[in-house]
Amino acid sequence: MIVTPKSFAAPFLIALLAGCSAAEVELPQGTMARGDRAHAVPAAMETHVTTDPQVDADDPVLWADSRDPARAVLFGTDKSDGLYVHDMDGKVRQFFADGPLNNVDLRPGFMVDGREYVLVAAAERKRFGIMTYLFDPATLELQRYGFIPTDMGEPYGFCMGKQGDTTYLIPNNKQGEIRLYAVSAGAKGPQARLDRVMKLGSQTEGCVSDDAAGMLYVGEEDVGIWRFALNAGAGAPPLKVAPIDGQRLTADVEGLTIMRDRGAAYLIASSQGDATYPIWRIDGDTYAYQGRFAVEGGAIDAVTGTDGLDAWSGPIGPYPEGAIAMHDTADGAGPQQNYKLVDWRAVRKALVLP
Repeated sequence: MIVTPKSFAAPFLIALLAGCSAAEVELPQGTMARGDRAHAVPAAMETHVTTDPQVDADDPVLWADSRDPARAVLFGTDKSDGLYVHDMDGKVRQFFADGPLNNVDLRPGFMVDGREYVLVAAAERKRFGIMTYLFDPATLELQRYGFIPTDMGEPYGFCMGKQGDTTYLIPNNKQGEIRLYAVSAGAKGPQARLDRVMKLGSQTEGCVSDDAAGMLYVGEEDVGIWRFALNAGAGAPPLKVAPIDGQRLTADVEGLTIMRDRGAAYLIASSQGDATYPIWRIDGDTYAYQGRFAVEGGAIDAVTGTDGLDAWSGPIGPYPEGAIAMHDTADGAGPQQNYKLVDWRAVRKALVLP
């Protein structure tokens, strides 16, 4: 994670702007890297934790009931302490003190003892494995399910996927190893079977599975974004989607997510080095850059240093056309970290998306 001291950022910005015209660079509040214009989009909500002033937030994931999207929650990790469940107004519903959880994801339709749950899972960085939970869509309550050990060292990044009836847990590590575990309900908890191992050249973290297209996107933090075909054979090479170039994408590339809207699919990344979010429209094997945005303006403080982010396509809570949640490394002037949420309509308008 990159943290920019304010004492360093100010003189750096002065020097940077001295060599650039206003048309060449527009920097979000609190950032330091040069790039193309980042459109300002205000945060519509932020999470609040009153029981712990030192929340070490990292990665969110959203969920809404397809039958009644007003019934929605946000899950967010504390990579020192555990997992929070928030209402859509930011208040805490539940907290699980399960140690250092880094990235979190979910998939619905997971059957246990004849009942359908949403499987929620997160990389656990102390015991080197994956912590799983069952979320009941009827009661909006989360319960612990079980721990799955891995032998890949620290599972640094994590996401989930689903192909047919098979749900996958997808951890990766600092050596660039990415694993696909098929997970199922066992007699005494979750059971995992290793299906495939993939490899990139250096440290990875953020990833997202495009289940509909059968593709997995992985961020190699100092290199760029790669795409793997989930059904490809062992050793199949990945496709490089976008490089770290200091203009559209600035190291580290952190969270990745996909938004579907009006017949289009968009890949969205967290460009941590300049606190912006570049967006590409997915069209088969091509990726058309649409621009980028920064979360600033409005009544809620600006977002900086984002690790994880997640998009929900379609109505969720008070957002009729979708929302994006992202980690904020500094909530205002205090030491608290939290999660912000933006209305997808505001992003679409700012970037003039069709």
